[in-house]
Amino acid sequence: MSQTINISEALTLESVSKFINQNQKVTIDQQAYDAIQKCNDFLLQKISVPGSVFYGINTGFGSLCNTQISSGDLVKLQENLLMSHACGMGETVPDTVVKLMLLFKIKSLSLGYSGVKNDTVQRLTDFLNLGLFPLVYKQGSLGASGDLAPLAHLCLPLIGKGKIANKPSLEVLIQNNLAPIVLGPKEGLALINGTQFMTAYGIYSLLLAKKLSRWADRIAALSLEAFDCHSQPFFPQIHEVRKQKGQIDVAKNILEILADSHIMNGEKDSVQDPYSFRCIPQVHGATRDVIEQVEKIFINEINAVTDNPNIFVDDDLIISGGNFHGQVLALHADFLAMGMAELGNISERRIYKLISGERGLPVFLTPNPGLNSGFMIPQYTAASVVSLNKQLCTPASVDSIVSSNGQEDHVSMGANAMLKLIRVVENVRKVLAIELFTACQALEFRDITKSSSASQKLIKTVRKNIPFIKEDREMSGFMKEAEDILNKG
Repeated sequence: MSQTINISEALTLESVSKFINQNQKVTIDQQAYDAIQKCNDFLLQKISVPGSVFYGINTGFGSLCNTQISSGDLVKLQENLLMSHACGMGETVPDTVVKLMLLFKIKSLSLGYSGVKNDTVQRLTDFLNLGLFPLVYKQGSLGASGDLAPLAHLCLPLIGKGKIANKPSLEVLIQNNLAPIVLGPKEGLALINGTQFMTAYGIYSLLLAKKLSRWADRIAALSLEAFDCHSQPFFPQIHEVRKQKGQIDVAKNILEILADSHIMNGEKDSVQDPYSFRCIPQVHGATRDVIEQVEKIFINEINAVTDNPNIFVDDDLIISGGNFHGQVLALHADFLAMGMAELGNISERRIYKLISGERGLPVFLTPNPGLNSGFMIPQYTAASVVSLNKQLCTPASVDSIVSSNGQEDHVSMGANAMLKLIRVVENVRKVLAIELFTACQALEFRDITKSSSASQKLIKTVRKNIPFIKEDREMSGFMKEAEDILNKG
């Protein structure tokens, strides 16, 4: 098992997951060093030509782009940029997301189109490998001109400013025998231009979304047995004629999970099942299709150059463009949020049906309703959470606001889209946990020995810390235990 990740290799969702979960270190090979050096040499040569003017290299920034800066102030210009743009507010970003921000920034700079020094990229790598995570705030990015404020906080410690964890960065640098670096031309701009805050939250959310999508099928299968549902809606014939990949995959998955279920394959008193059970392939499958599409976009982005201007040595060009603009990320973050919210919506409907007193199940899944409220209120909580998700799914990507004196007159709001996305995904985890808790209770009113081996195994896992509820007791702790199962599984 590799303990390192080579920055010259293309990042995938699988490699990023291993990087997070196996605490891998990052290595920079000679190929990357050579590309970085070649670009930096070219940049220094170009700006040495008298009268040359390049945006953000020897000019001001944003609406100050026509203000030329003297050669003696170029280092100060880049340091000022980092300090002036470190305007984040709100809660701090979790270390896992900061870790991804560092990885994706190193990847982008190592491609050799940004003009930075090798020492600068190496220092970012040192931070990552030593577990030195700068203090970054969630609020402050418009998702265009790059994630300016979050990335400024991420990179301030390079010059001995800002904080690492909750300590002054200079103190932490000294403790680790590291000296502050001196920024060269364009380096400050290269560091804070880019989409690494958006992509870090996007990938973090996507990894959790994929896990929850798999869990949704397993938990739904448990609910299908608990509600004594028909198996025919999952037969392959009906899904093959529609030709939607996600739908086909979910139906197949459900049938495999319930293959040995005597409950699902037994005689039924009902003619058909409610949509929240019968249409699991169509709804869960649609979310799978969204996840697959979003993954393509997010993976493209973490392997891309997203700062400005970009330097093309072989073409003898320095081009000021807009690769920092996060519109594609904003749109797909909103898309994924809606897809995941639907997993929560249909899950809550199944919870509602399980406690409704239908199909031989006692009302609110309690042996003595009236004296006991049973599972009445867990459904309230699920309903509250899915309603919050509907509010959070108002798209950020259709919003914009003028900034920088009108120079930056259309922004993506991609950072806000990502912050909403992670809240939606984490909320879906809560709803699925409540369904798991509820479905286990419901299935125990039937003959569990007739349920599938997969369901029996899942119930056994749940019952390690969550009992069958015979009479009213505090439920919140059990709901959290169910969420922990989803976290670990």
